[in-house]
Amino acid sequence: MWINRDSTRTRCGSIGTRLGLDVDQQGLDSDLTHLSLDSDSYPGDSSLDSDSYPGDSRLDSDSYPGDSSLDSDSYPGDSSLDSDSYPGDSSLDSDSYPGDSSLDSDSEAQRLQLQRRLVRVSLLYPMDMDQRQCSGDSKLVYTRNQLLALRKFDGRVQETIPEELWLFRGCRAGLKVRTRRMEKKWRFKPAVPSMVMGNVNSLANKTDELASLVRNQKLYRECSLICLTETWLTSCIPTANVELPGFSVARLDRDNKLSGKKKGGGLAMYINNRWCNPGHVTVKETACCKDVELLAVSLRPYYMPREFTHAIVVCVYVPPRALPDIACDVIHSTIARLQTQHTDAFFAISGDFNHISLDSTLTNFYQFVDCPTRKNRTIDLMYANVRDAYSATPLPPLGKSDHNLIHLQPLYKPKVQRLPFATRTFRKWTPGADEALRDCFESTDWSVLQSGEDLEEDTHCITDYLNFCMDVVVPTRTVRCFPNNKPWITSNVKSLLNRKKMAFREGNQAELRRVQGELKVRLKEAKEDYRMKVEQKLQENNTKEVWNGMKIIAGLGKRSSTMEGDLGRANQLNQFFNRGATTKTMATPHPPPHPHPSPTIITSPPPCPHPSPPTITADQVRGQLRKLHPRKAAGPDGLSPRLLKVCAAELGEPLGHLFNWSLRLGRVPTTWKASCLIPVPKKPYPKELNDFRPVALTSHLMKTMERLILGILRPQVRHALDPLQFAYQEKVGVDDAISYLLHRTHSFLDKGKSAVRIIFFDFSSAFNTIQPPRLSDKLLQMDVDAHLVSWIADYLTERPQFVRLKDCLSDTVISSTGAPQGTVLSPVLFTLYTSDFCYNTESCHMQKFSDDTAIVGCIRDGQEEEYRSLVEDFVKWCRLNHLHLNTAKTKEMVVDFRRSKPALLPVTIEGVNVEVVDTYKYLGVHLDDKLDWSVNTAAVYKKGQSRLYFLRRLRSFNVCSKLLWMVYQSVVASVLFYAVACWGGSTRKRDAGRLDRLVRKAGSVVGAELECITSVSDKRTLNKLLNILDNDCHPLHSIITQQKSLFSWRLRSLTCTTDRLRKSFVPRAIQLYNASLKGKR
Repeated sequence: MWINRDSTRTRCGSIGTRLGLDVDQQGLDSDLTHLSLDSDSYPGDSSLDSDSYPGDSRLDSDSYPGDSSLDSDSYPGDSSLDSDSYPGDSSLDSDSYPGDSSLDSDSEAQRLQLQRRLVRVSLLYPMDMDQRQCSGDSKLVYTRNQLLALRKFDGRVQETIPEELWLFRGCRAGLKVRTRRMEKKWRFKPAVPSMVMGNVNSLANKTDELASLVRNQKLYRECSLICLTETWLTSCIPTANVELPGFSVARLDRDNKLSGKKKGGGLAMYINNRWCNPGHVTVKETACCKDVELLAVSLRPYYMPREFTHAIVVCVYVPPRALPDIACDVIHSTIARLQTQHTDAFFAISGDFNHISLDSTLTNFYQFVDCPTRKNRTIDLMYANVRDAYSATPLPPLGKSDHNLIHLQPLYKPKVQRLPFATRTFRKWTPGADEALRDCFESTDWSVLQSGEDLEEDTHCITDYLNFCMDVVVPTRTVRCFPNNKPWITSNVKSLLNRKKMAFREGNQAELRRVQGELKVRLKEAKEDYRMKVEQKLQENNTKEVWNGMKIIAGLGKRSSTMEGDLGRANQLNQFFNRGATTKTMATPHPPPHPHPSPTIITSPPPCPHPSPPTITADQVRGQLRKLHPRKAAGPDGLSPRLLKVCAAELGEPLGHLFNWSLRLGRVPTTWKASCLIPVPKKPYPKELNDFRPVALTSHLMKTMERLILGILRPQVRHALDPLQFAYQEKVGVDDAISYLLHRTHSFLDKGKSAVRIIFFDFSSAFNTIQPPRLSDKLLQMDVDAHLVSWIADYLTERPQFVRLKDCLSDTVISSTGAPQGTVLSPVLFTLYTSDFCYNTESCHMQKFSDDTAIVGCIRDGQEEEYRSLVEDFVKWCRLNHLHLNTAKTKEMVVDFRRSKPALLPVTIEGVNVEVVDTYKYLGVHLDDKLDWSVNTAAVYKKGQSRLYFLRRLRSFNVCSKLLWMVYQSVVASVLFYAVACWGGSTRKRDAGRLDRLVRKAGSVVGAELECITSVSDKRTLNKLLNILDNDCHPLHSIITQQKSLFSWRLRSLTCTTDRLRKSFVPRAIQLYNASLKGKR
């Protein structure tokens, strides 16, 4: 870099001559000669301090580009200069520059100020000023340091041309505008902090290298945080010795007394000043013991997405010989405490974890380092409470450290970018509108329907009439819903936010501070008002509104089930969901109803046939209409459930007439059969078409009639139901199915020298493969009313269906196969469709829960013929009934406690060997081949811990304890105690203790003492036993009643050889029942 001395001297002399000044050319040459610039230092020589900008040490960092006498708001002159006039003050005319006749030549101060401006302008702007006319007489004297101050230097920009020359045409000028623009470039605002982390093995001797990396490499210079472990710092080393330029530091040195070690350890966290103001850095917690060192720092950066209030970064070091349980407990308790205090904060945990992992301890955190950090091991880990937040890249180690550094690049997108606002149109219902609709329908002459001859035409007529009345009486309103807006963000709060934004743009700091204070008060009041509104609903016993408010506060809003896509994608999904329609129903002979003997089949005679079609009364219709959920979405016919619910009394008779007419003809109107399919993902990130479940949205009139038909159908088919079908029965559910399977397994294994093989079948789109002709034949064999069978067959055939995505509707196709999912009749029809195949003997049985089918084979002395024969017969039956088995998801689990286990021959289905697994999730409960429930309790603990977050959110809102208890029972306890009667007594003490600690943490948030796992398990086990005793059709009823004592109310205990059977459901339930009698004989 160089300065053209001749051109500079010419410009200075020319300007001085025009002003009448006598410029000392010799002094100028001398000073320019001494100005020797080195090519590596810009703009001064080595005598310039890199921290002084842009001149020498006398220059204030806020003055640019002159000396300390310049005010920071004036550029480039003194305080008399206006920020919008450059480079002179307000007295200068734009056509006469740099001076005019208004200048007083006798004022020495004004001449000196003007001289300084002119020299700076001449050096900064190499413009031709020969045509300027100036006057004045004085010598211009300046020093070398003043010349050096004319150059701009910020440590980054290397161009010699000032930044002002690069202004785009049309950009605003002025100091304030330029300052804001420079600050905007200076600060960087990632959504989540970018980080560099690693183990440095002594930081003091590597500070120079780290400082060089920060100075020369953009990756280090622009990272938000640098988290280092094993710094080996002590109190003898001051913080100034390890500071980095542009970073503030937070450190934790190892305490020799607490850790029991004399050296090593230590943590350090560098926070970039361009990302977070040093005044907004707070050390929240520290911990130092022989098993773990921990440093938790709270950060409020310049920018965070609205879903996060601030960031809390935790740096951790776990020594190689630390006890994993103690280290995990310290980390977990610290994180749980911080999450309780800061529910909406972004959490990141980085450090050297050596031999421990937090995957099972902090289950709602995600680990992002997937590359080796020390040789071929990954021990430097990074956890965050946000999914898909980072990508990890290895960096060279610092100095001679044996750990690689890791760069974590943010990938997180704020919610406002991921979820754009949605437009919703809804009807504005009022009590007056309800009354007007009742009057309208009460005055309507419905007798015209009695004389109608076409069911389809009358159905269209009444549907159009109801929609017309609703459109006239109830207005619609369209709103925009933003994903990051909360209900307590009222119009007043939004107005203050706009005023704050305006004050910031105008640069009015006083107004900005005033509005910020007012906004804080108003926001607090808005949250308090919303909380009081929710609690008021609780006092009014409006549990629905209370629950909705709690879900909004806790962030329990359901995910949007509407996927995005175009018309082609919608048509592709619609054709896939209707793929079974291409299969022709073959006239194959039916297999025998029971291909194997079944001792538990109820052989009561079927009821007598019905000579006339069943009748539906108007009161029955009114009763079902009043049970409709008013906020459910309307079906394809557009009829709102609120309309039907409000006007149930007036619509009961005309709708009852249509229902009876439809049942008498055995036909269902096409309008009622039409269904809108909503693709609901089966997994978080669906990839294939089979990863979506088609949930049908049908008319509410159709659902009302389905409920009425179901009440007629159930009594007629009760004799033909599979006794081991546990779904859709009163007071029978998941607990009963799992308890029965486990009791059969434990009872057989208790005799020793045996094994149990359990195969779990999975169907592909079970409901969509029902064949209506075959179902009709089976219903007729069950002696169901012929009119009802005809109505069901017509209900399942010629069904118009279309797929709705977020922005489009697919073309309509006609389906005549399967039953629409999400309707009332479909689950019951499927159980009837599969009820003709059942099997139950002492050594083998097949049990069902809707479409979840399991075959249990008890094997002794290698006798597997019955088990394999049952599997083969079931596969053949499925093929005959067009039920498609998913062999990839069909699994087998073998329970064998013998020391020498014989080799197993795999079971083959359609030429594919069934995979044998150690664990299987059956009806939401994890079963394992050891039956010790360790896998299930780990899954329950993980899910329950993630649910505690919602409780902490509510606690931060200061809601009352009663509401907290309600949410605990609904959200947390429902997960912790799911099917606890099946596994609560068999859980190991260690696993039960983990769950009890989780319950105690929930109790500290709720502010009440909550029941432990054992207490809840005992109560539910006893209640389940009482229900079984009252249900004669329950599969376990006969097993338990056989244990009744002949001399008292007590039940005789089962003979148990092993603790596994003794702690299982039936023996434990009998023991609790006898203890509850309290001395009764």
